Amino acid sequence: MGRWRDGRGLLTVRTDTGEVPAASVPLEISASYRARTRGLLGRDAVEGAMLLSPASGVHTFGMRIPIDVAYLDRRLTVIAVRTMPPGRLGLPRPRARHVLEAAAGAMAGWGITAGVRVEVAVEGCAESRAS
Repeated sequence: MGRWRDGRGLLTVRTDTGEVPAASVPLEISASYRARTRGLLGRDAVEGAMLLSPASGVHTFGMRIPIDVAYLDRRLTVIAVRTMPPGRLGLPRPRARHVLEAAAGAMAGWGITAGVRVEVAVEGCAESRAS
């Protein structure tokens, strides 16, 4: 499994049984240093979610909105979910390899909680990374 590139994709959250998607969310992938550093800074809203990879922690200095942050391990299993207001520093998670960001409250609506696995399908690419 190689690294992702900056671009767009689709985040799929599976139900407990893993059969029917609980949610499919537009995804912006930030894999380069520049894109990860910029992240959601300066935005007034988030359409869907943003995946920062590789990443084990985030901050919200310079952000205008509160965000949900999900820390994912190498298999895309959610380690923890936190809501962060602007101007905060999130502690890095030792096992986290990726960080998912979205508007505050969105992840609960999508069913993203600790222990859930997600899938990422990259736009324009046949490869997807699944649970």
